[in-house]
Amino acid sequence: MAVSIKDIARAAQVSYSTVSRALNDSPLVKAETKERIRQVAAEMGYLPSAVARSLVMRRTQTIGVVVSTITDLFFAEVIHAIEETALRCRYNVILTNSGGDPQRELAAIRALCERRVDGMILVSGCSRRKDLCAEHKLDIPMVIINNVHQEHLGYSIEVDNIGGGRQATLHLLELGHRRIAHIAGPSREWDSVERQQGYEQALQAYGLEPDPMLITRGNSRPRGGIEAMERLLALPVRPTAIFCYNDATAIGAMRAAYAAGLRIPQDLSVVGFDDIDLAPYLEPPLTTVAQPKREMGARAVEMVLALLSGDQQVEDCVLPSRLVIRGSTMPPRIIV
Repeated sequence: MAVSIKDIARAAQVSYSTVSRALNDSPLVKAETKERIRQVAAEMGYLPSAVARSLVMRRTQTIGVVVSTITDLFFAEVIHAIEETALRCRYNVILTNSGGDPQRELAAIRALCERRVDGMILVSGCSRRKDLCAEHKLDIPMVIINNVHQEHLGYSIEVDNIGGGRQATLHLLELGHRRIAHIAGPSREWDSVERQQGYEQALQAYGLEPDPMLITRGNSRPRGGIEAMERLLALPVRPTAIFCYNDATAIGAMRAAYAAGLRIPQDLSVVGFDDIDLAPYLEPPLTTVAQPKREMGARAVEMVLALLSGDQQVEDCVLPSRLVIRGSTMPPRIIV
């Protein structure tokens, strides 16, 4: 049978209210009394009721997290940072997966609200503001990581996607490449739009107009990268370099290039985006634009907790991206 606070009160020979205050670290109870009550509770194997505590404190000490896919290594690293930071702050995390489906994401948000989470983090959220407002009268803090657009609801943390796309493309241009392709992400992903803008800005800075034939779209996964790369390799004049929406897309593009008999980087330079943990271990190691994944996850939790504390100074956050040059890029053998 579970040990109750009343059992502890009888064993410690104090009142029920004193035990409750001691276990909640109330300043109304003397330090020595607190210590004695906690020792008795530990000896009796007392486990506090999260439900009862949440009713008293009006907090569940829980943050809900909705991610578009848990199989993506970028998201996995962000979620790891969210969990570490939340646990350090004595909060639990409930994780749900939307599969990139806006309706499924809305259902997940509704379920988390019903569980009375104190705050919520959307990792690459795909729902529109009007849908969130129409279906959920959100009165809890919400922070969105990545894929933030003009209609976003809540507070946001994102990387400089335009700057990152520009860095990646400028790197290839500075190596001497001129026929540079781009595999974009899904059209609904706002970060894909911004990274393509950075790609186009870099080309225009070199007096080059973006060629629609060299811009194709993937699905942010390796399979999409393979299919997009196959389309680019079927062009009458192949690209000498390619900037990919993310590292998963780049992995697929590299595989398709190898299957076509091309060498990387001798025949084709490849740049990704994210700098997942796997990137340095590819063959060759992948040149990519690094996102501060751990900082993004940690800051999201800190922002939720600041909002819960009533902090009125919380602002949206844009973190810098950083180009990491490795072995998948080099000057073209023949400048086209």
